[in-house]
Amino acid sequence: MLVFLIFLALLTMICINVPIAVSLAVAAVIGLVATEGMGSMVSVALDMYDGSTKFSLIAIPMFVLAGAIMNAGGVTDRLINFVSAIVGFVRGGLAMVNIGVSLFFAEISGSAVADVAAMGSILIPQMKKRGYSGPFSAAVTSSSASLAIIIPPSIPMILYATSANVSVEQLFVAGIVPGLLGAAGLMGVAYGFARRYNLPVEEAFNWKRLGETFLDALPAFTLPVIILGGIFGGYVTATEAAGLAVIAACLVGLWYNQMNFAHLKRAMLDGGMQTAVVMLLVAASVVMGGFLTRAQVPQELAAAIIEITSNKWLILLILNFLFLIIGFFLHSAAAIILVVPIVIPLIQAAGIDPVHFGLVVTLNLAIGQQTPPVASVLITSCAVARANIWDVSKINIYFVAVLFAVLMLCTYVPSVPLFLVEYFYR
Repeated sequence: MLVFLIFLALLTMICINVPIAVSLAVAAVIGLVATEGMGSMVSVALDMYDGSTKFSLIAIPMFVLAGAIMNAGGVTDRLINFVSAIVGFVRGGLAMVNIGVSLFFAEISGSAVADVAAMGSILIPQMKKRGYSGPFSAAVTSSSASLAIIIPPSIPMILYATSANVSVEQLFVAGIVPGLLGAAGLMGVAYGFARRYNLPVEEAFNWKRLGETFLDALPAFTLPVIILGGIFGGYVTATEAAGLAVIAACLVGLWYNQMNFAHLKRAMLDGGMQTAVVMLLVAASVVMGGFLTRAQVPQELAAAIIEITSNKWLILLILNFLFLIIGFFLHSAAAIILVVPIVIPLIQAAGIDPVHFGLVVTLNLAIGQQTPPVASVLITSCAVARANIWDVSKINIYFVAVLFAVLMLCTYVPSVPLFLVEYFYR
């Protein structure tokens, strides 16, 4: 009964717009005091500090900073030119440029909101100028930005790995194939819209221009090589790779000699605030996790579901439904921190690979970023495009369907995300 009242209090505070981190901490403190008395408060501050200063979490601000430096240093423009030279000859090529550049930017920042902010401000005005509607431009930008949490590095994957005590590197590897499949599917949908509405062709394919833009963007291509090559080669951890990414982004920015310091300052401040929110959530979740563990809630939930069914595929279906619903109302970081520690005992009891489940969770939350009422990425894209969120959602549903298809494929054909993990690590 007490646990139910604690969760009711938590939901009430969230509904009246109390910050989620504060709601978590207050609800957990109430639960601890009610069950163990005021003596349980002695170690709360220390537990929160320890939980939010784990080594793997340092990667989050580093990747965000690397993305900010890359965007302020002129890298984004060169990537757009290169991808445009590749696919600009296809009808609706600018939409595919948007998706392709998001795919690359995802390999640096790990943040979908950062992707929208960086890409949207550049590409959405260009798309509207070329005859693309505002809702379509926003939908393409929003859906492709969610590739940032599927393609490594991924901030939600780092949070999941910390919560579930699994390898960040293996999660990163598991995200490669689903991310590429998602990008290909999004491009297919964009091409369908282009044919239907006779959207423009940007330019004829030209080998000379392709070579010129490739050489111009070549220094930028060192960034994913350093990050992914270092991680997959076993030379660095994900956190160390994040530090190297910052150094490499600085060097590339100096090479281009085009650093926009005003833009960099804004991006760093925004990134700092995003990181602070995540770290507060992590700290608060440690207190809530301690209360739930002592109350045996995760274990009781696992036992209750196992009594209904022990079939891991049905359990995955139940958890998919749970995370899709949660994605409507919670940001990805909050969803992971609040729910993953509760369901991990169930995953273990059902014999589900925790890396596989981490990828499933990430895909669910990528969809959640596109589904109102919270839909942080969709709302950001609509703000940049100055488009009505419901008009955008009517188009975006086709792109979300691609992400859902990838989710179902990866859920029920685990070899799709895991065969690279098996090859590199097992």
